[in-house]
Amino acid sequence: MNTQLKELEQEVDVLTGKLEALRQEIAKVIIGQEDTIEQLLITFLARGHALLEGVPGLAKTLMIRTLSQAVDLDFRRIQFTPDLMPSDIIGTEILEEDHTTGKKFFEFNKGPIFANIILADEINRTPPKTQAALLEAMQEFEVTYSGKTYALDKPFFILATQNPIEQSGTFPLPEAQQDRFLLYIKIGYPTEAEETHILKNTTGSENSKINPVLTGKEIVRLQELVREVPISDALVGFVSKVVRATRPETSTNAYVKEWVGWGAGPRAGQAMILTAKARALAQGRLSVTPDDLKTMAYPVLRHRIIVNFRAEAEGITSDDVTRELLKNTPIST
Repeated sequence: MNTQLKELEQEVDVLTGKLEALRQEIAKVIIGQEDTIEQLLITFLARGHALLEGVPGLAKTLMIRTLSQAVDLDFRRIQFTPDLMPSDIIGTEILEEDHTTGKKFFEFNKGPIFANIILADEINRTPPKTQAALLEAMQEFEVTYSGKTYALDKPFFILATQNPIEQSGTFPLPEAQQDRFLLYIKIGYPTEAEETHILKNTTGSENSKINPVLTGKEIVRLQELVREVPISDALVGFVSKVVRATRPETSTNAYVKEWVGWGAGPRAGQAMILTAKARALAQGRLSVTPDDLKTMAYPVLRHRIIVNFRAEAEGITSDDVTRELLKNTPIST
């Protein structure tokens, strides 16, 4: 037993060391945004998908492209537009001809969804019918077309982006579809020092070369190890209390009753625990701490707590509700 534990610790040390090398490779190109990169890696390790919101020009596309280069995986970018069709994402059947027999047959031509890392750029610019084409791939890691199922390669990770400024001509993601995203990450402007560094680095002739430091198999192994990270019953109870307290029908929190329209479902608790385990593993730890759960609560609950109209008018957000709940929910010992 002790030998197995020692071997596991050695494996974790090697793989988390490679995660640090991955951060360093990304930092060659992406200046600052450490929290955003950390949350993207956590989503990847927890075998989930992320919704990233930020104004144009904050290197969202470059960030995910750099990540795919550093892990040596297949990357595809899909630009979502109002006329994009589901077949443009998952693929379509085309008529082929056998040159030896002359017989015609249909063959499935795979779409860009058949990659390891997908950037769904400006996902809110396409109609719900096309947005829904991602749902099966996100949840089941497979695509069905004409009654036949096609498995997607693993690891599989979707990063969807949306612009918070321009809302005309957009189709906001339905709450049920947002719930499929493990994390809702908000990316902010760089600091003054970071912006100066960006201007110096991106207006010269020097280009940084990204070296792959992690393989797909190692990512899959890390995803398996995340599930093995232990969490105490007390912390599981804390997660349950926080998630249940988001629901105004059953919550005893006056702040929630006043400002929340709809609370989070059980998937929120699963996401909090999985991402907390992934954060612990990414930092080289084999146990979840309260700080892991409290840190991940914000991006997990951001799109799962729906505030009411009065809260919107007063400028109260789901992050404010999460902050209030974390402050008033004790951890049982």
